[in-house]
Amino acid sequence: QVQLVESGGGLVQAGGSLRLSCATSGRSFSSYAMGWFRQAPGKEREFVAAIRWIGGSIYYADSVKGRFIISRDIAGNTVYLQMNSLKPEDTAVYYCAARRGSVSMWGYEYDYWGQGTQVTVSS
Repeated sequence: QVQLVESGGGLVQAGGSLRLSCATSGRSFSSYAMGWFRQAPGKEREFVAAIRWIGGSIYYADSVKGRFIISRDIAGNTVYLQMNSLKPEDTAVYYCAARRGSVSMWGYEYDYWGQGTQVTVSS
């Protein structure tokens, strides 16, 4: 059974940092890309960042470029999202997702999703 389990969310003040983790299990993701998405209350889900599991090509949303860093630990089967210089508008539930093939910013192209982790940034 494929599982993506996010962790690392919490409450942080504006300007602070958090690191989210996405632990994967149940299959090999070597031919997959991993993405992070977020959804704020009353808003649509939006793309944050994605990384190819092998090869490491990376893609960021403009809203987080220069502040967030996506990475993966191949041996540990874990994907990370380092979030720096957090802003109140970064408040959302953050989801990890996986899709076969290349990185994509479109959520509907992802096959597997985690349950999400809440990130709250206070002003």
